[in-house]
Amino acid sequence: MAKVQTTLNIGDLELEKAGIKLDALKGEVAVVTGGASNIGLGYARSIAAAGGSVVIADLNAEGGAEAQRVINEENGRDCALFVKTNITQEADIKNLAKEAFAKFGKVDILINNAMNMRLNGKILESPISDLDQSYEISGRGVMLAIKEFVPAMIERKHGTVTYSATQFHYAPPMVGGSIYCAGKAAATSVVFSLANEVKDTGVNVFCLCPAGVMRFDASKMPPPPPPKEGDPPPFDFSLMAAMFKTPEQNGAAMIYCLQHASELHGSGLIHNDVFAAMGNPFDPPRPEGAPAFPVGEAPRRLTDQELTMVFCYVGAGL
Repeated sequence: MAKVQTTLNIGDLELEKAGIKLDALKGEVAVVTGGASNIGLGYARSIAAAGGSVVIADLNAEGGAEAQRVINEENGRDCALFVKTNITQEADIKNLAKEAFAKFGKVDILINNAMNMRLNGKILESPISDLDQSYEISGRGVMLAIKEFVPAMIERKHGTVTYSATQFHYAPPMVGGSIYCAGKAAATSVVFSLANEVKDTGVNVFCLCPAGVMRFDASKMPPPPPPKEGDPPPFDFSLMAAMFKTPEQNGAAMIYCLQHASELHGSGLIHNDVFAAMGNPFDPPRPEGAPAFPVGEAPRRLTDQELTMVFCYVGAGL
């Protein structure tokens, strides 16, 4: 893959390190909302690197245009299209579909990823307009995109819909404040309900929670204070790379999920579960004798009834 000079904050793609073939999505066309930066850009670049084509929907015109240029140049083919889109506006979503179909003739994959991280305040400290905007982006935007793209997938009996989910309520110290989580929870509910509505149609639906995606550089951490007698050994910050993954590594996890979409239908996963299924290809080597991070039991699928009731019973104290 060509090395491209850009102002975008990107790193090397890592599909091959994860054992993903570079033609894994050959012929597939994906729409990625919020695809001009961070996690969404990691998805978009990974899809193109895996042989697919990608339509980037984003409000950031400058970033989106640069993402289109970078992806096309990286792959040496005309496989990326940017469409400036406000996903809360039905006219914009319809234009997105029009441009996508005009360019590529179809859409096989819909990745709902867009969100405004600034809508991240506490309930008692936020104006109601913040909640309205959070629901607009997550709930309304996701439903508009689903209604625009899924009918054609059902008609062709082929398609995948996914959502970048998160925790459904604010639980410190996890990422995401009250308003952010409320909007995300609404969209997660929409997506899981869709999974039940489209069973046995050839369209697969799942959620992926990209918890802990960031570019962690251990060399930029401040040095630990001089140890005192009896102190435990200082924490090795290089091990943090096993906990945080880059957008490119998270993109590889998405490609793996897309390849297994029929098995994941109706499920939600935290990306660490995906990395475990892939054999943890991005974990750094640990010094001899260093403790491994606890893994716990393998996750299991919840039944539809369990999934419905878990939101009723799980509170802040669990």
